[in-house]
Amino acid sequence: QAQQAKFLSDVENELEELAVTIAQAKKLVELIKGAATKEREKVKQLFAEASEVLATFQKEVVGFIEDGERSMLGEAEADLRWKEDRRAKLAQCKENLENVPSTDTIYFLQEFQALKVAMEENLSSPLSFQNELNFTKCTQVVGALKDVLSAACKKQRDHLQGKGMDGLSFQEMEEGLLEQGIRAGWAGGRHHPHVSFLPHAVAFIIDLDSDTADKFIQLFGTKGAKRVLCPIPYPESPTRFINCEQVLGVNLMNRGNYYWEVELIDGWVSIGVIAEDFDPRESYNRGRLGRNEKSCCLQWNGQNYVAWFGGFESVIQQPFFQTIGVFLEYSEKALTFYGVKDSKMTCLQQLKVSHFSKGQSDPFQNKINHQFASLFLCKLKPAFFLESVDAHLQIGPLKKDCVSVLKRR
Repeated sequence: QAQQAKFLSDVENELEELAVTIAQAKKLVELIKGAATKEREKVKQLFAEASEVLATFQKEVVGFIEDGERSMLGEAEADLRWKEDRRAKLAQCKENLENVPSTDTIYFLQEFQALKVAMEENLSSPLSFQNELNFTKCTQVVGALKDVLSAACKKQRDHLQGKGMDGLSFQEMEEGLLEQGIRAGWAGGRHHPHVSFLPHAVAFIIDLDSDTADKFIQLFGTKGAKRVLCPIPYPESPTRFINCEQVLGVNLMNRGNYYWEVELIDGWVSIGVIAEDFDPRESYNRGRLGRNEKSCCLQWNGQNYVAWFGGFESVIQQPFFQTIGVFLEYSEKALTFYGVKDSKMTCLQQLKVSHFSKGQSDPFQNKINHQFASLFLCKLKPAFFLESVDAHLQIGPLKKDCVSVLKRR
């Protein structure tokens, strides 16, 4: 009977965990469908606008050719008519002179004078096609445009495939928008408007790695973690944290974009990323997320959100969000934290190198500018720090009725 009760309890726990993961999977399916639909509509609209721009430019180029043709053709045809008239006149004068009787001296002199006058009429200057036919440059211009478009398409295709970009990069375009104020608030995480979808995001399914969990962290399957007072007898592992109540995901991130969500159920919790080669035996002061150059995080300390990197912090004035979204753009060397509520997302903080003057007066951004990019020389892992004794988190968005079940556990 005792074994039966324990078995039934395990089944109940498994059913509860499946309910949580099913809710997460359903939301993920809807997110993917909705995001793909919106993306298709936006792409279709942008292609239509791009086609309109090209059609307008084509119309302008064709108009330039037609204007040049009309102008030059009028001059060339007038010149042709003048030459044909002159040739006919000279031929007529020559024929008249040849038909004069040799005995009629006066008539001969008259016709000779007429031919002489016709010969002395000013000739029109020949048209300089090398200088005048400006519309022949259109081929060169349109050819250059085609080459630029081909190169841009290849570059953007590489970007979609996660190969990164050089030259006119996404980062430069993004910073241009920041300079214009279109995306003001992202870098500081203060006033960014609500958004419902992240461009180029790849939904990332995270599993917690039990071989990294500190002995004071109890895991619930591969999605839940809670800090406890009694140590858990985990087996020895070279990857296990021994001085900080932290646990990592088994997943590696080294290209492309990744997005995941974490439910803050209770206590002080930090969410972030850490370098794969980080030493889990570091001291408490250096081993915590964001207190070194090998990791960064967003911390909820019971009163505020705080971003951490390299021992520097940035306090964020935003209300509490039970669900935190994490968006890692590996190729762009950027990490953004969002507060998620009712399918809306509010940017809390973006960690990214900035080439603007803000970093000179902001110690946290200055630290980001100098050392954050080096973090992306390593493969990264999702990381979690359960700081307070009651800290409790669950990976993946949850339904409200699931939260109370998890708290009871």
